[in-house]
Amino acid sequence: MKSKPTMPGSGRSSARSRIRSSADNDDDDSLRRTKPNLKLRKFREGDRSSIRIFNVDLSVMLGICLLGFFIIFFLIRHLVNPVEESQLLRVVKPFPAPKVMDLPQFQGDHKESLYWGTYRPHVYLGIRARTPQSLIAGLMWIGVKEGRYYMRHVCQNNDELITFGWTHHNGRDFGHQVLVDHDMTLTTSFLKSKEDGSGYGGDWAIRIDVQNEKSKGNGEFGRGAHLFFYLADEGGNTLSVSGDGLDIHGGSFLASGSRKDIGSWQLHLKSTNDLEVHYCGFKSPHFHNLSDLVQENLGAQVRKFGRLQLPDSSDDSPNILVFQISATVPFKTDFLLISGTDLENSRVEERVGSLTGTSLTSRLKGKEREFDNKFERSFNLAGKLDSESIFVGKAAIGNLLGGIGYFYGQSKIALPRNFNLKSHDNYVSYWPAELYTAVPSRSFFPRGFLWDEGFHQLLIWRWDIHICLDILGHWLDLMNVDGWIPREQILGAEALSKVPEEFVPQHSTNGNPPTLFLVLRDIVHGIKNKKFTATESNEILLFLERASVRLEAWFQWFNTSQSGNQMSSYYWHGRDNMTARELNPKTLSSGLDDYPRASHPSGDERHLDIRCWMFLAADCMHSISELLGKATNPAMNYGATAKLLSDFEILNQMHFDDAYGAYFDFGNHTEKVRLSWKEMKVGNNYAARELLREVLERPELKLVPHIGYVSLFPFMTKIIPPESWILEKQLDIISNRSILWTDYGLRSLAKTSTLYMKRNTEHDPPYWRGPIWININYMILSALHHYSKVDGPYKDRARAIYEDLRGNLIRNLVHNYYQTGFLWEQYDQRKGKGKGARLFTGWTSLLVLIMAEAYGES
Repeated sequence: MKSKPTMPGSGRSSARSRIRSSADNDDDDSLRRTKPNLKLRKFREGDRSSIRIFNVDLSVMLGICLLGFFIIFFLIRHLVNPVEESQLLRVVKPFPAPKVMDLPQFQGDHKESLYWGTYRPHVYLGIRARTPQSLIAGLMWIGVKEGRYYMRHVCQNNDELITFGWTHHNGRDFGHQVLVDHDMTLTTSFLKSKEDGSGYGGDWAIRIDVQNEKSKGNGEFGRGAHLFFYLADEGGNTLSVSGDGLDIHGGSFLASGSRKDIGSWQLHLKSTNDLEVHYCGFKSPHFHNLSDLVQENLGAQVRKFGRLQLPDSSDDSPNILVFQISATVPFKTDFLLISGTDLENSRVEERVGSLTGTSLTSRLKGKEREFDNKFERSFNLAGKLDSESIFVGKAAIGNLLGGIGYFYGQSKIALPRNFNLKSHDNYVSYWPAELYTAVPSRSFFPRGFLWDEGFHQLLIWRWDIHICLDILGHWLDLMNVDGWIPREQILGAEALSKVPEEFVPQHSTNGNPPTLFLVLRDIVHGIKNKKFTATESNEILLFLERASVRLEAWFQWFNTSQSGNQMSSYYWHGRDNMTARELNPKTLSSGLDDYPRASHPSGDERHLDIRCWMFLAADCMHSISELLGKATNPAMNYGATAKLLSDFEILNQMHFDDAYGAYFDFGNHTEKVRLSWKEMKVGNNYAARELLREVLERPELKLVPHIGYVSLFPFMTKIIPPESWILEKQLDIISNRSILWTDYGLRSLAKTSTLYMKRNTEHDPPYWRGPIWININYMILSALHHYSKVDGPYKDRARAIYEDLRGNLIRNLVHNYYQTGFLWEQYDQRKGKGKGARLFTGWTSLLVLIMAEAYGES
């Protein structure tokens, strides 16, 4: 286990106290020695030199005491404190091994093929390159809601779009998106092309098609719609507007510039409709507030001239250009960026022609057919489901792939409590790093989350193994010297703008479920069963060889930092044992947030879910070691560890309750805890009511009697033998309507739990205390499918429950999609209605694997 930094303040203050007492004693001795001895005084009264020598000695002694005090103070200040700081700074030291992303397979053609993409998931349409300081592009438009006008740009739930999202996206060079903003419908299509004469990464085109139900121009604006397409250079390079005065009828050239990565480039616009084009140029180092810049500029134009149009002017040397396209609905326009225009064989006009107009239409239709064909090859749904369900499946994976983003920045790592850094910040910064990752939700969680990503990759590896390995490599390269990976990645100003400041710092003692082992297990199994081509298998093996040292360090970090007091026990660190407001202190690091745990957090806890995650990790590491032909390491025998953690007898002794027939956490617990309103006095004796935690009974060490998702982890990880009567008990729990079963999926917490659908604080509604979550339902389906295939007395019953649960989940998610236009974060256990974040096409996209009955080892 890594050593914890010395608690700041305590060591220094106690040392300083000892120094002070020592110095005080020395001073007292000196003072005592200076008391007059009358006899001596009389004897030496005539010898003035003796008196002078005595005075000098006293001064020297006082000086030595003071000097000693300051020397010791200096040593404490500059030796003890640096030790603490050096221990802390270890947290932000990269793992000392070659980076996974430096492998040759991630360079060359692979890297260039993924250079440009829709890698800004937090905006409705955003393009960037996979480089820290990219040329970025995006779309804004003016929407109408209740007679008022709003600028649309960043994906937000409160925009109340009827629907938005990619209906098709292949993760590489094509996507088609539909956005319905009340009466206006926009479709945006993305196409990337690498042709002779292109610069690095090739060219890309965006088609925007605007329709309106009412087909009426807006009377106040005099035009049907106003779009704002922008380019911005994060590197500060100057962008130039075309010298033709934006005469789009005489030509298509809008803007140009030059960069080291792609060379000279040009932006073109093509349309057969009658468009009005205006522009504005800005010089700014900030890009997360572009819509504010545009709105402020438009507001100034309205106040000065009474017209809603950009001023056709620019700051000096602008690095941001915004083009306003105004036209009567319906209309269609194509934007395209041509790279490498300074090359001799650039063929600009030919390339513009191939990426606009009828040629672009034809190419987009071809890419859509390719997507449909690949979807069927990957998931084989044609004979299993109706066309309406298959359409939702395509939208699910399209949104997952279209939501992949590229981020660059520095994570902020929280300081231990009472730690005083010289800069007075409450965090230290991680090294500058890049991350290529899928995101849970473009509107609410448009950034990387570690435990979500394992579920995302269960889909993505089946679609494109190269993209999957690229994403896994980026995550593993974020590992620090101790083997820790920050669980939430908030990199760069655009990502930071979506997160309240107090939630940004990450805690280096807290983990997150190691779900990357889920996908790695699948991939290893795929190699053994020859699911990959020879080239793909070779690249996977090279990846695993390079990544293995990091995976070992990651395993060891969990195995030490999250270990419990009893052998083979674990618990999620980071729970608040001093809370006065939480009904049951949250376990954020588990990913299950407010799922009920022991009422009083302590080091005696044993958490069932992390024990099962560790079994999965050990078993996967054992498989990887066998695949790579590595000799067993006596210091860390993964096979033996997996065997210990799957030991059925030990598991039952530690976590099984015979009376309930269920598995539980263990800890210091009482059921008699409640939230009560208390009168609190605040400033000037003003009374305020607060909802505070009240404990009515002394807790004791015991199993924590709450049946729910955590109870099923031994079942989900297939530890229970197929012939065991305990398996029958799990099937009883799953299928019982009074416990977990609903017509829409399995609820996260049993109706019989005392915390079922209970708020955790005044401001925290129930999250994992009843609602249906698709990632856990998928894992339960996987286990049911497994037990329905292996011989045992409960095989047929497992199959029947599996069929019913799968049907309920598909039916409800498809129904919700057509009713609301979205896939959701969670689903109500009473009526099946989607709730939480919408356009949650992270792990809810596992719907596709549920449809395909794809469960890794099956």
